[in-house]
Amino acid sequence: MEIVGAMRTDRGLVRELNEDAVAWITPQDDDVAASHGSLALVADGMGGHAAGEIASALAADTIRRVYYDLKGPVHKVLQMAFNTANRAILDYVADHPDCKGMGTTCTVLVFRDGKAWLAHVGDSRAYLLRDGALTQLSEDQTLVAKLVSRGALTEEEAAHSPVQNVILQALGTMAKFQPIIGSKGLPLQPADVLILCSDGVSSMVPEAVIADIAGRLPPQEACDALIEAALAAGGRDNASLGIFGVRAAAEPKTAAESTTRVIKLPVAERR
Repeated sequence: MEIVGAMRTDRGLVRELNEDAVAWITPQDDDVAASHGSLALVADGMGGHAAGEIASALAADTIRRVYYDLKGPVHKVLQMAFNTANRAILDYVADHPDCKGMGTTCTVLVFRDGKAWLAHVGDSRAYLLRDGALTQLSEDQTLVAKLVSRGALTEEEAAHSPVQNVILQALGTMAKFQPIIGSKGLPLQPADVLILCSDGVSSMVPEAVIADIAGRLPPQEACDALIEAALAAGGRDNASLGIFGVRAAAEPKTAAESTTRVIKLPVAERR
């Protein structure tokens, strides 16, 4: 099987800056591709002017670098990559006190050997669309999600809660954190579609619409359509997503199903 994917990020209609970062790495070296596979991520930075975009860019670049530098079981390498990214952000804040409070969510999918591995912290999301059914693979590490799981809030109440944006876990906000990293890969099937997105998409576009668009359109067209849907709904946040289709390797590629490369945001010094 092979993965055909695309990613897109947009500032939205309200925010002054785009503090999200996306990356889609498909190694050209056959040995690296065989040993590590491809990696996609969405990171949603927080912390205000320039700080959030630095945190998300640091996370994206560090996780990409560490994952491809190390060898070992996928889940253990991803754990090391997340730990290193967390430390990199904390160290940056120590050297730049004006960035205090910055951090980032991060949701990663690794595709290797016909399986997908998930690593996740925060409230960006990963979905699997299979046979028309959309399943959330990630777990929102938010206050409202915790309250819903305890029965203190209903799903409807959570959607309108004044604390719905309170994130309990993020990279760069604490020395000890608990990312969700699957120890076993999810076996993939031809026609599966996997989706990564920041809450600028998931909070603005109903899951039924996400499933419909991702299931009907090639990855790049689906990314464009879902960004437009988020903007049409108000575009209150930066909106980022990636869509990745699984197909048998023997199937021919089509021009519409283009594959994006890593989008690396520069980390500029703050003065």
